[in-house]
Amino acid sequence: MDSTDSRKKIEVCFSPYLFPLFKDEFEIIVVIDVLRATSAICAAFHNGVEGLIPVSTIEEAKEYQEKGYLVGAERQGKIVEGFDFGNSPYSYLKPELKGQTVVLSTTNGTKSINIAKDAGQVVIGSLSNLDVLCAWLEKQNKNILCLCSGWQNKFNLEDTICAGAISDHLLSSGKFRSEEDSSIAAKYLFLSAKDNILGYLKASSHRRRLKNLNLNEDIKYCLTPNQAPVIPILNGDCLELVKEDVLL
Repeated sequence: MDSTDSRKKIEVCFSPYLFPLFKDEFEIIVVIDVLRATSAICAAFHNGVEGLIPVSTIEEAKEYQEKGYLVGAERQGKIVEGFDFGNSPYSYLKPELKGQTVVLSTTNGTKSINIAKDAGQVVIGSLSNLDVLCAWLEKQNKNILCLCSGWQNKFNLEDTICAGAISDHLLSSGKFRSEEDSSIAAKYLFLSAKDNILGYLKASSHRRRLKNLNLNEDIKYCLTPNQAPVIPILNGDCLELVKEDVLL
């Protein structure tokens, strides 16, 4: 790569397991967990939730519950017994959540957020907020990493396709460059899938996992782009909305 190239970087990390190889190079980290944590987070803010605290463990979630917070917890695709909800986007569309600060712990997504938070500015990415997020990222003029939450530290298709969509947009702007094969692979996966993401992911492991739990409506919501045009950003330990209007 030309050392005089002034364009910013956009790269893709396939899983949190690989994150240590990337973490010191980027100012913005887009955490992606399409099925379902980051889609649910976007749904929550689009519904008027004031803040959302992502925690990694059930023990932390219980501590917040004891303080009187509304707390969601999910493991292996199921609501953890004793909590108010899991990570279904539809759980966050209830009127009583508007104006509240809620807490969420999930199998993959909230762990990725907390892994990334000391390495750069964390923002939440999903297909649900794809266009508004891409427009905002393009304006930042910073090096950006898409961190795919994957499934238990392994690669998954849906997060990689979402990361590929973000990469494709930013590379097409001419303001960004990419050096890693993971980023090239993500971009071409997205280009292969973009005309029918739902169909393309029909055989994906996590989609099958959720389908077996009768969560088809969640799957459709999470794989439909631009349903929740918001940009949640981490401020300390709490996610809140970017305080900036983005005109598409």
